[in-house]
Amino acid sequence: MATSDPPRLLDRVRAKIRLKHYSIRTEQAYVAWIRRFIGFHGKRHPIELGPDEVEAFLTDLAVTRTVSASTQNQAKSALLFLYREVLDIELPWLEHIDKAKAPARLPVVLTRAEVARVLSRLRGVHALLGRLLYGTGMRVMEGMRLRVKDVDFARYEILVRDGKGRKDRVTMLPQAVVPALRSQMEVAQKIHRRDLASGYGAVWLPDALARKYPLAQNEWLWQYVFPAADRSRDPRTGVLRRHHLSDQSFQRAVRQAVRDAQLTKPATPHTLRHSFATHLLESGYDIRTVQELLGHADVGTTMIYTHVLNRGGRGVKSPFDA
Repeated sequence: MATSDPPRLLDRVRAKIRLKHYSIRTEQAYVAWIRRFIGFHGKRHPIELGPDEVEAFLTDLAVTRTVSASTQNQAKSALLFLYREVLDIELPWLEHIDKAKAPARLPVVLTRAEVARVLSRLRGVHALLGRLLYGTGMRVMEGMRLRVKDVDFARYEILVRDGKGRKDRVTMLPQAVVPALRSQMEVAQKIHRRDLASGYGAVWLPDALARKYPLAQNEWLWQYVFPAADRSRDPRTGVLRRHHLSDQSFQRAVRQAVRDAQLTKPATPHTLRHSFATHLLESGYDIRTVQELLGHADVGTTMIYTHVLNRGGRGVKSPFDA
């Protein structure tokens, strides 16, 4: 097999990832890890490398770079994709390289009072997003990618499309956020009308939908509930259009709100999801119901919230309190 330079190889990686409909973030991460792997071994082509070189790279990440277990496992997944999907080489030895074991950590959970303190310090659209994430249990990107058609005001439901594991699920729409959410959608609709008048107004759709319904990208029901302030170019196609809000701006806003609330817990936007699940269990809801609302494939994942219920150590009463 002729040796190709890294840029051509990376183009093949991108093409294969897009063929499999992986997310843009997965594409960026995999390409970055493969580029680092090639650079680590003096820009040699991966086809010339074997298990010793792969293991050396992964070991360097853990020992020298001291990356987390999840980061090391992501690098391994990128290399497995490279060899199996792009170079069409089955490398059983790569699968047998031990995965780094992530430490079992309990999620950070806020009390109801702490949630209220944080949410009260968010402003504007970030305040609505914070209330929506805590009130529905959605992940940050699930909230950012929410489209008009997936909000059902009549049934007080939100249809979460293409969540983690590319699965759909239904969660509740809190009645308390309905007025603010309606107002936000009115703002979004005004932005969409201005875009249409300017010759824009198209929104990103998955490839299959874009081909099947070529006019859908301009329709209101497909637009994002939380559109970005400015139009931007699609990193894959170069098309200029309006995307959804950046999750990074919301993360910064939550970090500042946590500081302003003077909390001593390392809370993040994802903490709102953890708090949603824990507070439902504290209220007596069945764990299977909570599992479905969160979209967990395994109830064992949901079970971790039983360890952080507001009942002290595993619900056991201290003998000193007796």
